[in-house]
Amino acid sequence: MLRFDPFNDLDAVTRGLLSSQTGSTRIPRFMPMDLCKIDDHYLLTADLPGVDPGSVDVNVDNGTLTISAHRTARSEESVQWLANERFFGTYRRQLSLGEGVDTSAISATYENGVLTVTIPLAERARPRKIDVAHSASQKSIRPTTVDSG
Repeated sequence: MLRFDPFNDLDAVTRGLLSSQTGSTRIPRFMPMDLCKIDDHYLLTADLPGVDPGSVDVNVDNGTLTISAHRTARSEESVQWLANERFFGTYRRQLSLGEGVDTSAISATYENGVLTVTIPLAERARPRKIDVAHSASQKSIRPTTVDSG
């Protein structure tokens, strides 16, 4: 009899993510980010604490926004680690952009460990009010009686 335990697989994945690797060979697992829409643009904020601002790269290619950054490991060889939980290495995140984004006007800033990317909507994708045309002469509807006889 074959037994299937989906929680066993989930436990294995969790152990892999939370394993206690030490030293500078640890690689980043994720780049936490928030994405929201405000009026006529999207706002993406990503946490990148301790990242060298010169290593942050944001680019758009064929409808895909790519964010990458690098945090360097401590290079002192005489260090005896007591705790080493921070990830070092290259962070990378990709997002598919929709048709209604103005890719030529995307801008980004990096301050206090937070990357902020402003992604404006294209003019054609912005909400707008549509005027309803009507004729100048309006006709009244008059009730008519029908003989039931």
